[in-house]
Amino acid sequence: MTASTQLVAQAPAVTAGRSWKLPITLAVFGVLSFVLFGLLAPSGETTTFGLSTSTDFVTFDPIELPSKATAIVLSVASLLLAAYAYFRVKADLQVGRWVPVVFGVIWVLTFLVWAVADKSTSLVSLLQGSLLLAVPLAFGALGGLLNERAGVVNIAIEGQLLTGAFGAAVVASIADNAYVGLIAAPVAGLLIGVMLALFTVKYAVNQIIVGVVLNVFAVGLTSFLFSSVLKQNAGTLNSPPRLTALPIPVLSEIPVIGPVLFRQSIIVYLLYIAVAVITVALFRTRWGLRVRSVGEYPQAADTVGINVNRTRWGNVMLGSMVAGLGGAFFTIGSVGAFGQEMTAGKGYIALAAMILGRWTPIGALGAALLFGFADKLQQVLGVLETPIPNQFMLMLPYVVTIIAVAGLVGRVRGPAAAGEPYIKG
Repeated sequence: MTASTQLVAQAPAVTAGRSWKLPITLAVFGVLSFVLFGLLAPSGETTTFGLSTSTDFVTFDPIELPSKATAIVLSVASLLLAAYAYFRVKADLQVGRWVPVVFGVIWVLTFLVWAVADKSTSLVSLLQGSLLLAVPLAFGALGGLLNERAGVVNIAIEGQLLTGAFGAAVVASIADNAYVGLIAAPVAGLLIGVMLALFTVKYAVNQIIVGVVLNVFAVGLTSFLFSSVLKQNAGTLNSPPRLTALPIPVLSEIPVIGPVLFRQSIIVYLLYIAVAVITVALFRTRWGLRVRSVGEYPQAADTVGINVNRTRWGNVMLGSMVAGLGGAFFTIGSVGAFGQEMTAGKGYIALAAMILGRWTPIGALGAALLFGFADKLQQVLGVLETPIPNQFMLMLPYVVTIIAVAGLVGRVRGPAAAGEPYIKG
């Protein structure tokens, strides 16, 4: 066993005892689903989901489902999962993480069947939009977890996304090439990362305060440059080309999954690669062991020869570049032109996605998809003119995050040394 492995293994652990929080939470939401979406729903209504797009090689007829009956069946499935969780806890057995995930998917489907009753919507378009809206959140969350795994809290994700969006727009406009702008985005994010590392690692300034200040700095700087430079030269400095979709042969023709996952632009494919690479690097390599040992127990890491502050410098800069790459989505990946404060707080949502995802790349991606789905769903429900207020849909992911942080879906614990400066000696 290597020294880094021993350090991670010896880090303070959280003991798990019998907890009824999960089965109780699942039961409450299952009963609400059964009553509100099933028993109290009007009879005779149908919900229609489209499964194809106009560009599909093979098209499928829309699926029509009886709204009330489908909601009742799905609600019963939710209650069965709650019962399964109850019996596992009663027997002092661990409840798999798949249980709340599957429960959440079923619950959302139940809500969707009820909300779209007597209307129709394209399931493919809903999922495509959810994935796109999740892209900057996922990149931001990945950047944040790279920092926090090394012990540096990154509140500056918002600033890194914003500067990445600005850099991508300006450079892509000058070069008239979206891919050049894609390269410029992580470099712009790195500028914020260098300042973050300088103040938090070298000078041991409070990491939360530094992150907030850097966010304000990024907003002020990009707003100043936008109003004083970009507005007057919009044609040459703020008219970037956008990334085009690059369908992957064969895979993009798979029904439903193909258009959603494999008919996207390069920035989405880069997200797939980033999640895979960071997962392997953090949990399957010596570098990852060193990073995690620094984030958990820096004093012990130092005693076995790991340069704590150099490791933190490297991770802060790497995480900032990843977050900056996500900022490119706002301009060359979506809108095109840069606008003041166009990230609109998405960096803070990415921070919540990182926490909800338990500081793991796959978990962060899943949490980002949840936020993206809620954002897209409120848009769809607004177009369909359903009686559900759009603000309610925007609220749901934050409620889920609060539930998760409160420990109702399992104990959440970040790296033990996150936020703590390390001063050698």
